Amino acid sequence: MRIQNMNVKMVIILFFTGFLSLSSSAQKTFKNSRNTILLTDNWKFAKDIKEDASSSSYNDSKWSTVSIPHDWAIYGPFDKKWDIQITAIEQNGEKIATEKTGRTGALPHIGSGWYRKTFTLPQFQQGKRALIVFDGAMSEPEVYLNGKKIGQWGYGYSYFYIDITKDIIIGSKNVLAVKLTNQPYSSRWYPGAGLYRKVSIIVKDTESFEQWSTFVTTPLVNNNLATVNIKTNANGTNCSMVTIIKDAKNNIIATAKSPKSVDGKFDQTINVTNPQLWSPETPHLYTAVTQLISNDGTLKDEEITKFGIRSIKYEPEIGFSLNGKTIKFKGVCLHHDLGPLGAAINKAALKRQLTILKDMGCNAIRSSHNMPSFEQLELADEMGFLFLAESFDEWAKPKVKNGYHRFFEDYAEKDIVNLVRATRNHPCIVMWSAGNEVPDQYGAEGLKRAKFLQDIFHREDPTRPVTVGMDQVKQTMASGFGSLLDIPGLNYRVHLYEDAHKAFPQGFILGSETASTVSSRGIYKFPVKQYKNKQYDDLQCSSYDLEACSWSNLPDEDFVLQDDKPWVIGEFVWTGFDYLGEPTPYDEKWPSRSSYFGISDLAGLPKDRFYLYRSRWNTTDKTLHILPHWNWKGREGEITPVFVYTNYESAELFVNGKSMGIQKKNNATPQNRYRLMWNDVKYEPGTIKVVALDSNGKAVAQNEIHTADTPYKIVLNPDRKTIKADGEDISFVTVSVVDKNGIPCPLADNQLKFEVNGAGTYRAACNGDATSTEMFHKNTMKLFSGKLIVLVKATKKAGTITLKVSGNGLQSGIINLKSTN
Repeated sequence: MRIQNMNVKMVIILFFTGFLSLSSSAQKTFKNSRNTILLTDNWKFAKDIKEDASSSSYNDSKWSTVSIPHDWAIYGPFDKKWDIQITAIEQNGEKIATEKTGRTGALPHIGSGWYRKTFTLPQFQQGKRALIVFDGAMSEPEVYLNGKKIGQWGYGYSYFYIDITKDIIIGSKNVLAVKLTNQPYSSRWYPGAGLYRKVSIIVKDTESFEQWSTFVTTPLVNNNLATVNIKTNANGTNCSMVTIIKDAKNNIIATAKSPKSVDGKFDQTINVTNPQLWSPETPHLYTAVTQLISNDGTLKDEEITKFGIRSIKYEPEIGFSLNGKTIKFKGVCLHHDLGPLGAAINKAALKRQLTILKDMGCNAIRSSHNMPSFEQLELADEMGFLFLAESFDEWAKPKVKNGYHRFFEDYAEKDIVNLVRATRNHPCIVMWSAGNEVPDQYGAEGLKRAKFLQDIFHREDPTRPVTVGMDQVKQTMASGFGSLLDIPGLNYRVHLYEDAHKAFPQGFILGSETASTVSSRGIYKFPVKQYKNKQYDDLQCSSYDLEACSWSNLPDEDFVLQDDKPWVIGEFVWTGFDYLGEPTPYDEKWPSRSSYFGISDLAGLPKDRFYLYRSRWNTTDKTLHILPHWNWKGREGEITPVFVYTNYESAELFVNGKSMGIQKKNNATPQNRYRLMWNDVKYEPGTIKVVALDSNGKAVAQNEIHTADTPYKIVLNPDRKTIKADGEDISFVTVSVVDKNGIPCPLADNQLKFEVNGAGTYRAACNGDATSTEMFHKNTMKLFSGKLIVLVKATKKAGTITLKVSGNGLQSGIINLKSTN
């Protein structure tokens, strides 16, 4: 169905999809039909060279040899000179321009870089067709093959492909050269640099399916029957199409054959009985094998499409439902960088992020403010996350001097077309976002652009609605901008939710961006009060979770709206993890170079706020978390409030065995409703213990923390002890320090060294400190609040990997990992 403008009487019914596998099938060869070759190893790279390196005869022997995905800037060094900006951030309500440092991560991403790759295509011959596919190239890629410019693109987050059939040299070496240019003032956060996502070549028959044309939907879904519809386009005449549907165990459960098509368009419907429905709790996936068959029975092309069967619906005053069940989005926003890996995509790092979010009870992700990677969507399908796929941070009006507005007129439609066609088969995606806090929210031109973009999304995918993250809520109420959208998304502005609900006709509101509470893991400040834009001399933020920005708020204020207003359909918290750049509230202070917004820090280590969300979102597991730590030498006898984040309604606190009383959640304030707080506790070293109580006052669980002695021993805890010997997989090892009694030392800041031997290599480390200028790839780093993460990367050889972590005066930590084929 085509989505029209919504009103209060209108119900939007939307249905599933799955995904077209690109790079995941890179090593598979289809019989005489299709090969996908990943261009991964042995690229040559150089930055800021003066000459033109596009020629096939150019001598690149002295360049660095790198593997793709690659981010040239993440290797640093950190320096304020890389991204000093004199600007007023309008989105933050600033009126006067000031010097900003660290806004884009204080890493050397600005400039140009060349990548060169020599390859052969033994699969290519007369009668074949070849496409080169870029999953993302930062930024403004210019692509040359054998010295000839064959294409270019503007947007660094966009996927795009180029037909290179006429330019391939058959039976000989080919030289691919890519020039990338990152302009200054082109981003509001760390964009990364280089070929940071995968590059592949698809070789297929001339008669074949068109790239990204296959569209799988399920227009009918119930527990007994699902109708699967497959539409696609093919180049070729008088070819038929056969589709085989397999379940998760690879059993064939349905087949269909469409007759010969003259115009190359196919529209196929297949029934699946007793379908296993896709949801965050049961992320069941099916596979469609779609084959193009010629007159003589020859297999001309074959595509593998994974998909899920599900139905979605958005209803006024009710909200969002999946497979007939009303649920709310318990979501987070995520930037694309992976902390110490920078923008370079890595599936193990992505999976670790999603595993952490799953434990928190998160069920949804918003890609902010850019197009998601294919790997992220594949994992969201497999692990069960609803997805809000976003496109742009700018339209035609600029936020930064060299932002996307330069490309909007020429590229906006092409970028949306590629986004939707390449990803619309993912069952995780339940809505699209056309933009975030765009200045075009003002005026008639902005209204025209919003309709233009939304119409493109509807044309390419009539099964999902479109939203925009709006921060100028009063303006969008007055202009009709918010009424035009399928889903009105509010960024913050909790005080305007009621007004917006009355003004907008859709009958519901999405918290498209919420909270933006700031904190530093393991750092606590006194006195404990609510603050806006609070700054401290150490450039950290308090982990009592009571500090926000002038334009943002505390988590509890959003919780109230989510719980009390059925027409609020969910939230996407800013952000799930800290990210490089945007060090608010210290964007005028050096050396802050990464955000404080994350529920987990840049290393992926949970902050206290993680447990606040977990206590509310994770309805399967119990949470009983105490803060702060209990090491406050010099604060003896001073007020040191104790908070407990828990899904129990009440608890009793003990300090060295003495009761501090029972606290019960209540509605006095939003914080009292969602936290247990003992605000008058005086510090004395020893043990604090919390005992959770059931409705009858019976003790049902307890937790305690202790004052630590001096640091004694290093402890290592990997997220996985066995990884794949594929040259890409990573084990994330949490490094902490304990005293002689095994008690964690939360104040430890020892300088540590890392050594990896065997079938693995040292990849990076990160301690989550937004002010640290230590480079991630060096094999030494200081602990921050007693912890850091070491990344151990597999080689392509199976075997044992040994990690040793040492520090002066500490007993070393040693752990053996295993890599397997």
